[in-house]
Amino acid sequence: MKCTFLLGAALLAAGPAAAQFQAPVPTGPAYDARTLFNPSFIEQLATPTRTAGGQPGAQYWQNAADYKINARLDDKTARVTASVDITYTNNSPDALPFVWLYVDQNLYRADSRGAAATPVGGGRFGNSARGFQGGDSLQTVSIELHGKKLKANYRVNDTRLQIILPEALKPKGDKLSIHIDYGFNVPEYGSDRLGRLNTKNGEIFEVAQWHPRMAVYDDVEGWNTLPYLTAEFYLDYGNFDYTVNVPANFLVGGSGELVNPAEVLTSAQQSRLAKAAGSDQTVIVRSVDEVTQPGSRPAGKGGRLSWHFRCQRARDVAWAASAAFVWDAAKMNLPSGRKSLAMSLYPVESAQDTAWNRSTEYVKKSIEFNSKQWYEYTYPVATNVAGVVGGMEYPGIVFCGAKARKASLWGVTDHEFGHNWFPMIVGSNERKYPWMDEGFNTFINILSSQAFNNGEYAKLLNDTTRLVGGLVRGILDPATDPPYTVPDVTQSRNLGFAAYSKMGYGLFLLREEILGEERFDYAFRTYIKRWAFKHPQPKDFFRTMNEASGEDLSWFWREWVYNNWILDQAVTTVAYVNQDPGQGALITLENRGQAAMPVTADVTETNGKTTRVKLPVEIWQRGGTWTFRYNSTTPLTQVRLNATKLLPDVNPGNNVWRAQVLR
Repeated sequence: MKCTFLLGAALLAAGPAAAQFQAPVPTGPAYDARTLFNPSFIEQLATPTRTAGGQPGAQYWQNAADYKINARLDDKTARVTASVDITYTNNSPDALPFVWLYVDQNLYRADSRGAAATPVGGGRFGNSARGFQGGDSLQTVSIELHGKKLKANYRVNDTRLQIILPEALKPKGDKLSIHIDYGFNVPEYGSDRLGRLNTKNGEIFEVAQWHPRMAVYDDVEGWNTLPYLTAEFYLDYGNFDYTVNVPANFLVGGSGELVNPAEVLTSAQQSRLAKAAGSDQTVIVRSVDEVTQPGSRPAGKGGRLSWHFRCQRARDVAWAASAAFVWDAAKMNLPSGRKSLAMSLYPVESAQDTAWNRSTEYVKKSIEFNSKQWYEYTYPVATNVAGVVGGMEYPGIVFCGAKARKASLWGVTDHEFGHNWFPMIVGSNERKYPWMDEGFNTFINILSSQAFNNGEYAKLLNDTTRLVGGLVRGILDPATDPPYTVPDVTQSRNLGFAAYSKMGYGLFLLREEILGEERFDYAFRTYIKRWAFKHPQPKDFFRTMNEASGEDLSWFWREWVYNNWILDQAVTTVAYVNQDPGQGALITLENRGQAAMPVTADVTETNGKTTRVKLPVEIWQRGGTWTFRYNSTTPLTQVRLNATKLLPDVNPGNNVWRAQVLR
């Protein structure tokens, strides 16, 4: 990630000298140290539930939701019918006279808010095709509370369902049981979250947001009820026990562990799966040739089989089913010594050595790296499914595009499984703060890509010049949304910048240029450990990073997360002490944009010596001009700022001072 420069020899004029090139200052607020280093910008007042230092307080609480689901897929009509039993536990100190659930499939109703808010031109998160009859059809909604079973008093508004309780759910441990019978049609393309893909050996169903889910009631906002307009999720944790009934010739991959393999797999498949559980190399569970062989599947009762899964301590579950799946798997080695299983399900068309034949290798290496680097992966299985969805994450299972190959398949696999740390383990509110999951995940992807197979894809995916160039373009555009923008408010064209790249690269800068690897990694791991399976807010992250690293980084959070302030470092003049280079050089710098960063300066002398000088961000605390003394022994030929090219300096033309040449 570092750049080197070839410096030409030059003759120097003695005495003061000026920079050869002065580019115009880009549009943006002039530097104001008092604004950037405002002492009260990110204050966190301690509460019983959250400390001033950013960790859960002594009285931290969160509610829980456990689910038992029985579902049936009709592959001919592309319809799921199901029943769900939810046990909701109110651990809060508040009585709850009503509860809220999400019925996400209502996004695909013709009259939904999401449909109305979809641009005419569509896009990745556009709804399914026109004329599709989508939405949750609710047959029965009933509750059991305080020993009484009764029909629920409920109302549905768009993607939200409110149940008015006959008496309040009591604080600190009271439980509510909810039973719902429902059904929905699976869209062909469901906002890149779920859908169906036709292949030569059958249709692939990727099914998600497939059951009513409890909304979060927390200590910050109470009920979180933003409508589902395709922005992602904020969910409580719980345990899932679910069964999916499908045609017998189908394979099913789902979140969590398959409970009944003997009932749904052939003896050969069970044996191969056991072999995979002990193998670091990918083992074929169902081969390309076997996909069309009836003997590769049990007959099933009435031509159908029920696949039973359990997933513990999860926010959600998803599944995929098809007769077209090739299946392979391999062992994952986790830091504690515990083993987990990496698996891939994909159609014959994707079974290529440059494509999905390497998927399980990608899953294994991505999860092993992040488990060692940050926090151990928590699920017994990790399944990658090839289908119509380009890239979407759920606990223990991800959906990636069936046509992805080489670097793009590694990149999407690594990214989607990276989400098992953010937000599956660290349960941030994606509905409001996507940079806390997409941005953090983009950052850990940089490191995992550098590590994978000696950096096989690192240069393609993480070229620093390209990344910095994109950041500069975004920062210079006054219409670009900063990361601290609700995704439903963020302009579609800005989502990649605001939610993904700026925060991802920002954490990389913190690690490389500001804190250093050791301090950053300790602080970031501290954040993950503090908030694993809990619900952090932005200030919890900011304050944890400050506290664990020992730095007040409020200036960074302000310029990088809340604003798109311009960074423009310049070297303006070089003078010699008493006009004698042997006594030292006085180098003057300016900070011309409202953002600030530490300074890295490469200073080259006529004797050929180049010295890297690092100055902390504190040089800008009293103003936008700073002069430092460099202990030269001979005249200087050049001073270059941002020599690593890691900083998104919008005006590199004023980063270099070169001595005037005598003629």
